[in-house]
Amino acid sequence: MLYSLARAALFRLDPEVAHDLALKSLCALGPAAALLGAGADAGESKRVMGIDFPNPVGLAAGLDKNGDSIDALAALGFGFVEIGTVTPRPQPGNPKPRMFRLPEHEAIINRLGFNNGGLENLLRNVERASFRGVLGINIGKNFDTPVERAADDYLLCLDAVYEAATYVTLNISSPNTKNLRDLQSPKLLDELLGAVVGRRDALAAKHHIRKPLAVKVAPDLDDEQIAAIAELALKHGIDALIATNTTVDREAVAGHRHAAEAGGLSGRPVFAKSTEVLRKLSAALGKKVPLIGVGGILSGADAKAKIDAGASLVQVYTGFIYRGPGLIADARAALRPAKAAR
Repeated sequence: MLYSLARAALFRLDPEVAHDLALKSLCALGPAAALLGAGADAGESKRVMGIDFPNPVGLAAGLDKNGDSIDALAALGFGFVEIGTVTPRPQPGNPKPRMFRLPEHEAIINRLGFNNGGLENLLRNVERASFRGVLGINIGKNFDTPVERAADDYLLCLDAVYEAATYVTLNISSPNTKNLRDLQSPKLLDELLGAVVGRRDALAAKHHIRKPLAVKVAPDLDDEQIAAIAELALKHGIDALIATNTTVDREAVAGHRHAAEAGGLSGRPVFAKSTEVLRKLSAALGKKVPLIGVGGILSGADAKAKIDAGASLVQVYTGFIYRGPGLIADARAALRPAKAAR
């Protein structure tokens, strides 16, 4: 009820203004933010990618691009928090307006374009945070870096965030940076993964700790693309695939006044599409690479469906905006192992 009232007020504001205000308000609560979340439960822990997750419900990248709100978000009961996407240099992103709500569909269209304060800013925020749980850092390329040179940006980011991150995610699937999705093509992806995994292995030797690498893919993949990505993930020893990012498909929201807006569609309309990609990746990988399910989770049942489709962990973003902290508790409850009969 409390969040419903807050959401009604926030939804009267421009979506991007509301987003910033909500995060600032959450941070202002300080330790009291924990009162909005669900407490720890040892029975929910799960080991994935060699990491012990307190529970399998995480925050997807995009909500806290700069790591400004790590402590406040973690206090809500997430098992892990992923920040970013961060790029080597700060960039303003695409021109405004660039975020649109579709409440009738419990969806959002955004074309933010990796707006962020750059690596140095994000790392200062991580250092300032007191959170010592599982922290993913999502990395990407600057908008003006040619796709042929994309590996340079990913390597710069990996070098910078390696010590601070529990795991690192390569975002190659946002539709809002020109040509970024070209990196999902077999040739470019093979080259990128070879370069990044090689650098990760060198960093692991230097720092005496191996940090897992995840790759976030799009929901708009055909069967051939899915098979190729699965093959390359196995070839390069990628530690997890995150399925999926936002979609450019508008079939599910056809006729809506914002349907023609450019950008990625998230929320309920992407659920079926992203879950199908997840299921196909699971079949292609045969449990050899863990999957993280994200896209359209608005209930505990949705989270459970992602696990049933092959995910080991789930992440939420748009559903969190529409449902609030209660979604975290619902998803955790739905995924909590049944207690053994006495």
